[in-house]
Amino acid sequence: MAGRNLSELVAGGVVLAVAVGFLGYAVANTGRSTVGGISLHAKFDHIDGLAIGSDVRMAGVKVGTVASAVVDPESFQAVVTFSLANSIKLPADSSAEITSDGLLGGKFISLVPGGDTKTIGNGGTVTITQSAASLEQLLGKFIFNVTDLTTAVQKSLKPGEAKP
Repeated sequence: MAGRNLSELVAGGVVLAVAVGFLGYAVANTGRSTVGGISLHAKFDHIDGLAIGSDVRMAGVKVGTVASAVVDPESFQAVVTFSLANSIKLPADSSAEITSDGLLGGKFISLVPGGDTKTIGNGGTVTITQSAASLEQLLGKFIFNVTDLTTAVQKSLKPGEAKP
């Protein structure tokens, strides 16, 4: 009986050790690691859904990570600081836009390189930006426009005509 309890205890310990190993591997390889290199800034009107640790991508490839986001007290814009790999030399006329992985996907910054021969150095600012599109605002505009169109069609019908 004592031998059986000891073997169950050892088997439980092995299972627990394997589970901790898998957990450690999962945490270490989540893809949310920071990319060392230069630090850049960009100002946006709004950054709906962009989180610290989100990707910075160029041509669909991760080249950096969002480090912080604060509100500029003078312009009331969101100032996003992100790291960019040392191997990327971003032209001075490049742009940054906040895009989505899909309808329900997370937000990330997409960098579009310009054609300038000068590059943005460490601590520099990407000046051409496009804020995140809000799904709620787009749906609201669509519903409002459909309602206006329906009202206009109903008013244009002559009395006695069938209404759709």
